Amino acid sequence: MSSGLPKFYRRDRDRRRESRALDEAMANGTAGTTAVGGANPNPKGSKSSRLIQFIKYWVLVSWKDILAMAVFGAAALGIYQAPYASTRNFPITFTQSGDIVYPEFAYPHRGWIISPSLSGVVAAVIPLAIIFLAQIRIQSFWDLNNAVLGLLYSLILSSLFQVIIKNLIGGFRPYFLDICQPDISLASSRNATGLNGVGFQQIMYTVEVCTNPDKAALKTAMTSFPSGHATSAWAGYGFLFLWMNAKLKVWGNYQTSFYWLVLLTAPVLGATLLATCLTVDQAHHWYDILAGSLIGIMTSIACYRLVYAAVWDWRWNHVPLKRGRAFGYEMEGDRLLPGYHKATWTKKLGWGRKGKGRAGRGSVRGPGEKRAMTSGRSSETYARNGSGVSPHSRVPPPVNGYGNGVVHPDPAMARGTGSSGRYDGRGDQMV
Repeated sequence: MSSGLPKFYRRDRDRRRESRALDEAMANGTAGTTAVGGANPNPKGSKSSRLIQFIKYWVLVSWKDILAMAVFGAAALGIYQAPYASTRNFPITFTQSGDIVYPEFAYPHRGWIISPSLSGVVAAVIPLAIIFLAQIRIQSFWDLNNAVLGLLYSLILSSLFQVIIKNLIGGFRPYFLDICQPDISLASSRNATGLNGVGFQQIMYTVEVCTNPDKAALKTAMTSFPSGHATSAWAGYGFLFLWMNAKLKVWGNYQTSFYWLVLLTAPVLGATLLATCLTVDQAHHWYDILAGSLIGIMTSIACYRLVYAAVWDWRWNHVPLKRGRAFGYEMEGDRLLPGYHKATWTKKLGWGRKGKGRAGRGSVRGPGEKRAMTSGRSSETYARNGSGVSPHSRVPPPVNGYGNGVVHPDPAMARGTGSSGRYDGRGDQMV
């Protein structure tokens, strides 16, 4: 029967079968029994042999990213330790008593509430711990893999941006003069730049007139912009916020509880506190924090979208993408890849449940939902009949390994009402 099919069709069909076999093995906990090429050389091997084979597969698809993270992480560290590249002027004016009049850089150095290294650890360890602990309930290796890699991408990329801008642009901290301890009598003897005693009324000087011999402290006092604390805070907790939004489905296709919204916004509060804490001890200006926050937010969004199918679209934002195979966005919303359809924390209204798209715990089934579940339009019926797409679909069946007849939570059940309207095949509007 299949011999009469075109060769390219048979090849694509075999590729899809191999892809489904690997994904089903991952979902069923038999990962490693399927080789990368689709063969099954040792179906009765021990757990250790299956684990070794799976580790080899993971390294094969991930080693480039691991190498890139190591290279760019080392580059960020090297740039951070490099000498400051810019020469900036700062004003010094004194009264007759010898007091500095210009106050913007004259705050006392009180020490930092939280050090840069500790802020980086906090921005990484807490999101990682939450992601790992959530897998007790989610139980998806590829979700864990993509979440951890995406978080590390975000932290490394934002750090690279931040240290490059710090060393090339920088800026004086509010306590700069307290660290510098300037002596304007040195302006004539220490004037290699020719920028001492310049500007209006010759009140502008450079660090050449500083008397503090601690070069590291001087560099730190000259690299206020952008805030590294704000950058790492939003890169880490911003990614965690996006991940939690996808897993909790707070902004999904049903009304959730208020306390879930409070839980979702906790990373935003943590990032804000970590980013702004250094204004208390005058270690940063407000614009340093704003710039660092923007860098962290943008990198967290970019890195989340790199490893997940969407950022804000509740239908797809929980689905971890895989290298080497495209995700079929054109497919119906009721069908997702085995193991991915249940990669959510919430278990309500069909979310996070394997198999048939039945209403979950806490759902309210109205008359309209009973009719939807028994009609030919419900996702449960599609799964039971083995249908590739719903009968009212306007799109063709998927042509890759993501669509395998596994249900997406039924919008009819999520609606929770017996109204005469219905969601269309994509589940994002009423028709």
